[in-house]
Amino acid sequence: MHVAEWSKSEVEYGRRVLNSGLEGGRSGQEAFLHGRPVSPFFRDSFRKAIKPAVLGVVVGLLTGCPRNGRRTAAKVLASGLLGGAIGLAAGVVWESRFLAASVAGGALSRIDKVRDEHWFEKNPIDYA
Repeated sequence: MHVAEWSKSEVEYGRRVLNSGLEGGRSGQEAFLHGRPVSPFFRDSFRKAIKPAVLGVVVGLLTGCPRNGRRTAAKVLASGLLGGAIGLAAGVVWESRFLAASVAGGALSRIDKVRDEHWFEKNPIDYA
């Protein structure tokens, strides 16, 4: 097999793996949401993530408090905003963890199927 044939074969295989993963992710999302749209789910996750965001702001402000007059108000405010952003991100990730698991599981199962088919194409089994 020449390099051109091999690379074309591998690109096609990569494309099949990618498409099957995307298709599996969509089916995992549909299975989790039971046909409901995803935007209300994320809106609810965002609303529930406000508490961790506020906690992150408080922790950021406390850790950014002036020590011996070396911290400016801008640095304290930046610490609070950074803590809030980290808290919000962590809260959204935590609230949407089951959706993420369903999407990942669907994608991985479809990818495994394509990988198995590819392996059997490369390694045919002769039962005779």
